[in-house]
Amino acid sequence: MTTIEVDEDEHGSWTVFRVRGELDLVTSPLIRRRVHDAVAGGRRDLVIDLAAVRFCDSSGVGVLIASRRLLRSCGGRLRLILPEEDREGHVGRVLSALGVRRLFDVYEDVPEAIAGVTGVPGRSAP
Repeated sequence: MTTIEVDEDEHGSWTVFRVRGELDLVTSPLIRRRVHDAVAGGRRDLVIDLAAVRFCDSSGVGVLIASRRLLRSCGGRLRLILPEEDREGHVGRVLSALGVRRLFDVYEDVPEAIAGVTGVPGRSAP
């Protein structure tokens, strides 16, 4: 059975979703609903922490792209957490293979994402 857990925290103007489990056809509607609920509640700056996502298919990528589009349409921002060691892991490979990795601002951790700076050598902040 496919499982996913999402914890939500507020950090100033930022809403942080920590996602654990599998992001696929069955679970991606939950993420879509959480993002829509956050936007409907007036939240415009969102961080999705993918560090604990062990599987992601094209449906999961689709919900990330749709979330980016929604937030941009209302003047918001979307930032993803994908630690350096995971960037070549499953989620990083899926984003790269589908050619969409470049669409996202990717950070090492939540403090880095909220500050909008990167601690990764050789990579500038967006």
